[in-house]
Amino acid sequence: MAARPKQRIDTQAAFVLHQYPYKETSRLLDVFSRDHGRVMMVARGAQRPGSQLRSILLGFQPVLLSWFGAGELKTLHSADWQGGIPQLHGLPLLCGFYLNELLLRLLPRDEPQPMLFASYFEAVRALSVLPADGLGVEPVLREFERILLDEIGYGVDWLHCTGQPIEAGRRYSFDPTEGIIPVRENYPQYDGEVLLAFAKGDYMSAAVQGKLLMRQAFSALLGEGSLCTRQLLIDLQKL
Repeated sequence: MAARPKQRIDTQAAFVLHQYPYKETSRLLDVFSRDHGRVMMVARGAQRPGSQLRSILLGFQPVLLSWFGAGELKTLHSADWQGGIPQLHGLPLLCGFYLNELLLRLLPRDEPQPMLFASYFEAVRALSVLPADGLGVEPVLREFERILLDEIGYGVDWLHCTGQPIEAGRRYSFDPTEGIIPVRENYPQYDGEVLLAFAKGDYMSAAVQGKLLMRQAFSALLGEGSLCTRQLLIDLQKL
């Protein structure tokens, strides 16, 4: 049987979501690329002392990657740092890890997500200019969460409840499988004006309830296992 051709991808815009040691001198990379989605690849020799890859394959830094391989595990051919984004620090760094964990948990591999990639790029750029205390992170997180839900097929109609327009002054509940619903017993309740603000992207007016909405939406998708970074953020807020 003839060997499968080694597909070659050149100079693809990407971010490294996660990496860990592989064998003696290499690293495994979980990469989010613009045109090929999540890709797993091996960076041979990246752990050797003096390897230039170690200073290029950094989290939250845009890179251009080239790779080859026909199987699920690709081989990194080259990497070029693009720069332009300051390193994240403080609470924005933890929020960046939260975004990465969402992508790692919810995105299948090898499925293009160019719109989501652009949204991730903008979220990282926005986080990079925020102060270490994290003032202003909430709107960045809510915007990315909404786009992520839309792009993976779980978007919500924030303007309607069972086909009727949301009304300010009324209260509603939310169900991940049904969307906005009339108030239901044992469900969190949301103000109509908050939902309308959320629909317009006014996340400051919907700060507390907007966070609860997103937590409900993603809990249904993530199942029993809670996100490590979310729990860490909760613990820090308690402190």
